[in-house]
Amino acid sequence: MLLSVSDLTVAYAGVEAVSGVSFSVGEGELVSIIGANGAGKTSILNAVMGLIPSSGGRIEFDGTNVTRLPSHLRARRRMRIVPERARVFAHLTVRENLLVGAYGLRKAIDLQKKLEWLYGFFPVLEERSAQLARTLSGGEQQQLSIARALISDPKLLLVDEISMGLMPKLVETVFEALRDLNREHGITILLVEQNALASLRISNRGYVLEAGRIALEGNADALVRDAGVREAYLGI
Repeated sequence: MLLSVSDLTVAYAGVEAVSGVSFSVGEGELVSIIGANGAGKTSILNAVMGLIPSSGGRIEFDGTNVTRLPSHLRARRRMRIVPERARVFAHLTVRENLLVGAYGLRKAIDLQKKLEWLYGFFPVLEERSAQLARTLSGGEQQQLSIARALISDPKLLLVDEISMGLMPKLVETVFEALRDLNREHGITILLVEQNALASLRISNRGYVLEAGRIALEGNADALVRDAGVREAYLGI
């Protein structure tokens, strides 16, 4: 497995937000963790990236125990995060935001070639390359956030609540982009989402998180068909 998380616990001021969670992501997979708002999804992703400390458990990435590794060293091992609500650098241009994603890389990359690939995948970013990021629509900022993470050629892309605050049409656009990145370009993705149906439709496998614990796991198609999941998370 590219990512293996065992008995992960995350606490804030002594209160557990995540309690003994275990899951895995194989190379080339797109795996979703779904659950209601406040279930602990973002805490899991931030702990995997090293942005917050875990109070228990073990995180292995690409065969190495990274549980106590700082986030910048996890990034050097080619783990990248697309944060909640995009969080682009508002006063930098689109191109400058993309170049920030390549800052500090030890591995040499052909920046121009990478930019051309990203512009081919996200044509709107080439059209807006000289614009300040704050002038982009919500969907365009999400595409920029994904592209900024991709420029570093990650082994694992962590994606946090990508649909939050977007209109339905834009939600469809960004989910299609994640699906194509995974299926056509082989990029491994761990996606945490409140939009359960959209995320499961593009995933290989899924985990259902309830109050900081894994309540259910399985093939994504099977989860979509599960009566409990359909009632609680899919509105069906």
